[in-house]
Amino acid sequence: MALQVTGMPSVVESIAAHDSGKTPFSVEFFPPRDEAAEARLWRTVRDFEQLRPAFASITYGAGGSTRDRTVRITGEIAEHTTLTPVAHLTAVDHSIDELRAMIGSYADKGIRNILALRGDPPGNPLGEWCAHPDGVHYAEELVHLVRELGGFHLGVASFPEGHHRSPDLDHDTRYLVRKLRAGAEYSITQVFFDVDDYLRLRDRVAAADPEQGAKPIIPEILPITSLRSVRRMVELSGSALPPALEESLSAAAGTGPQEDRAAVREVGIEFATGMAERLIAEGIPALHFITLNFSRATREVLQNLGLVAAPAAS
Repeated sequence: MALQVTGMPSVVESIAAHDSGKTPFSVEFFPPRDEAAEARLWRTVRDFEQLRPAFASITYGAGGSTRDRTVRITGEIAEHTTLTPVAHLTAVDHSIDELRAMIGSYADKGIRNILALRGDPPGNPLGEWCAHPDGVHYAEELVHLVRELGGFHLGVASFPEGHHRSPDLDHDTRYLVRKLRAGAEYSITQVFFDVDDYLRLRDRVAAADPEQGAKPIIPEILPITSLRSVRRMVELSGSALPPALEESLSAAAGTGPQEDRAAVREVGIEFATGMAERLIAEGIPALHFITLNFSRATREVLQNLGLVAAPAAS
């Protein structure tokens, strides 16, 4: 039976409806672990709500570790804010019946947009990936499953540097094209730090299948505020920091027992702004920001780009 989900724009519709003449942007949140973190998340949600992003995605922990919180937070954002929420859904460690139940939970809360991901193994994202015996093996199959239930708009992940499990970039491109052909309407990239990697990905998809290449590939940007944190992030994703950026961040961090967060942050904001400026010049459909449930760094980048106004002087 097809699920009926109405009343909320799709990601592609939200991007297209952005009529300010400026590049649309979106933001990513993650489910909070405790009450204090949840209070901070809601302050951040309300901050961004005033800036009118095209959509807001809510992540899903490895192995479904944040499943219930993801459903609850996504539903509350749909019900209590003007934001268009996009719910992450991962296949790892879930049977098909469990996935159908999750999709039904999203439908019950009026959520129309899903980002379909295979997901990383719990405990070690770079470890061996094993499908649930009653689950699916690939994100492409997850796209088919959601589409069979009906009423949803789907996005998938893309990888400018290539997925760490792909033997080469051509193999990675073929799998992205298959996900798009299965019914995904757009992709959001994994975080990256070299604009040329994004441009080459876009060119590869367009060359492999011009129809699928016409679908939005939304670049994901992280405004770096901590060298330690970004090193850990790229380590877990199988990607890397460009040597020049690593050198600049290391110099800013200093040699003391604690990194100079203010100096690192300054380098990170400047770098993210420069990346975004070049991406906008290259005609990207939108910018997607990892916020880490804080608004200040992303807001500063958006202000630097002229996409949002600076706060009025008091």
